[in-house]
Amino acid sequence: MTRKDADMRDAAEEWKRSAERKASLKAARATDEENAGPTRSTRIKDFAYKKTPQKLKNATDLQVRFRTGAIYVTLCIVCILVSDISTLVFLCATAGICAGEFYYMLRADAKLPNEMLGIIAAMLYPVSVYFLGVVGALYVSIALLLSLIVWYVFWLRARVPDVGVSFFGAAYTGLLLSGIVVVRTALPDPWGGVLVIGIFLSIWANDSFAYLVGSKIGKHKMAPRVSPKKSWEGFFAGIVGSMVIWGLFTLIPGLNLNLPEALGFGLVCGLMGVLGDLAESRIKRNSGFKDSGTIMPGHGGLLDRCDSLFLVAASSAILLVISGAIPFSV
Repeated sequence: MTRKDADMRDAAEEWKRSAERKASLKAARATDEENAGPTRSTRIKDFAYKKTPQKLKNATDLQVRFRTGAIYVTLCIVCILVSDISTLVFLCATAGICAGEFYYMLRADAKLPNEMLGIIAAMLYPVSVYFLGVVGALYVSIALLLSLIVWYVFWLRARVPDVGVSFFGAAYTGLLLSGIVVVRTALPDPWGGVLVIGIFLSIWANDSFAYLVGSKIGKHKMAPRVSPKKSWEGFFAGIVGSMVIWGLFTLIPGLNLNLPEALGFGLVCGLMGVLGDLAESRIKRNSGFKDSGTIMPGHGGLLDRCDSLFLVAASSAILLVISGAIPFSV
């Protein structure tokens, strides 16, 4: 047996022992909680439930989904329209939460990412782009890579795939999302915020059109092994929804965009949105998860809601900059 095989065997045994310790600690904690009676969080939930109006109790799954979605949409619109700083805070929080959910799922897929470095880097990407431009994202990437190399050298359980997953998670949830910063700061208030809201609306229109048409007449499966509910009929309807919203961008003052360009960009962003959705579905399927988290009742995790946003944010920023639709300086 070679030294490499021995190291791999030792790492696998260590990972197995760690998983067994976590399972035993979780079981012991559950037993302690049962013996100790209701916890503080349980008492708070019971108190809140008693104070909830009767008509809001025992809500159906659809009602819970609608209420959560309404809160999320309202928060998005308010944070984006208020100012550049509120948009930046919103993006940093989104990147950090999504990165945490990403790493949590990958741990179930026998990966050992460095969550701390990944989450910090994901949150720093929008900040660096806001203050330093595209060069800022390069600085964060170099710093993250150097930190991961040091971590890999001195933490013997880490493997090369763990380094790759750690870097990918930060870039996936933070770097791609930084495209929103470029778009938001390109136009003066309130039109920069309106443009970003339009990009969000194009994603929501894509999802809504695809769901409504696919659930009614969808018969031809698009990617049955990755996302069984997606159909080609819903796919084309979602693309149309994205193009319709992008066509309205021509009405935004200060945006140098004609209708053919807008429709073309809507087509590309619609495709990127579907690709992002399928990519996240593949990650969940490989890791054995139905939802990336539980932070959004009725929807799952925040990563489930933002899976299309990452690629659309980057694509829309690149398309608008290259076409000269928005001013941009490195």
